[in-house]
Amino acid sequence: MPQITYLEANGTATTVDVPEGWSLMQAATANGIDGILGECGGSCACATCHCYVDDLLASVLPAPSAGELDMLANVAAERRPNSRLSCQIKASAAMNGGTLTLPECQE
Repeated sequence: MPQITYLEANGTATTVDVPEGWSLMQAATANGIDGILGECGGSCACATCHCYVDDLLASVLPAPSAGELDMLANVAAERRPNSRLSCQIKASAAMNGGTLTLPECQE
């Protein structure tokens, strides 16, 4: 089970054991991470689970789908080259030790 650290905009860091196959959004909402809303429940329809992936995660993640790229055009916070939607990131062992930095706002 990979450990992922969620770094909130206020500086709070929370490390979570994420079951393989779960989305990083699911793990955040199940563990009370405030910086991820996930209003659409993970269907890639709202962009309220926007995050910034670190280099480790970026190196093991597949490229974003066309649908994810469309939703990233609607994020409330600054979009960066490492912006992703956490609902579209499925946990795997290769992600162990990765960090998601959360933006200041989701809406």
